[in-house]
Amino acid sequence: ATLRFMFIAAIFYGLSTFEGSFLAIRPVNSLSHYTDWTVAHVHAGALGWVALITFGSLYTLVPALWHRERMYSARLVEVHFWLALSGTLVYVFAMWNSGIIQGLMWRTYTDADTLAYSFVDTLVAMYPYYIARAFGGFLFLLGAIVGAYNIWMTARHAPATAVDRAPADGPVDAPVPAAAQPAE
Repeated sequence: ATLRFMFIAAIFYGLSTFEGSFLAIRPVNSLSHYTDWTVAHVHAGALGWVALITFGSLYTLVPALWHRERMYSARLVEVHFWLALSGTLVYVFAMWNSGIIQGLMWRTYTDADTLAYSFVDTLVAMYPYYIARAFGGFLFLLGAIVGAYNIWMTARHAPATAVDRAPADGPVDAPVPAAAQPAE
């Protein structure tokens, strides 16, 4: 699962880099400028690239830093991965769609050369996308909470060592201190 975080992060990095160049093309920029498309672009990079690579790195480093064989729960790592990925995709796709619709609505003119849609009209049209954006953000946040819990439990639970498995009185073959040895 750690490798999956890093692989998907690399895909989002490539996607965001390509999209950044695409948004620099004048006709595309005139459609996307000041819209939610830019919000989607930034969050594809922030959530998809930066956050996922960070989560993958943490899942690699935490067991090593706390001298654990592995994470507390591999299942929770999986849950975190799918929540983070689905939350990011829902968020980004909702904002891409709302950005394109905003750009098109803001460029639509009537026969009298006035704007066909008011600002409030565009806000009303964005309502379902903002609900999807909130849902995607909730999924991502829920995944981060699951990940934080897994990291906390990994750091908190010490691995079983030879000392932990020894009887309460100590090892059977432990040397007897000199003061406790009988005099000859």
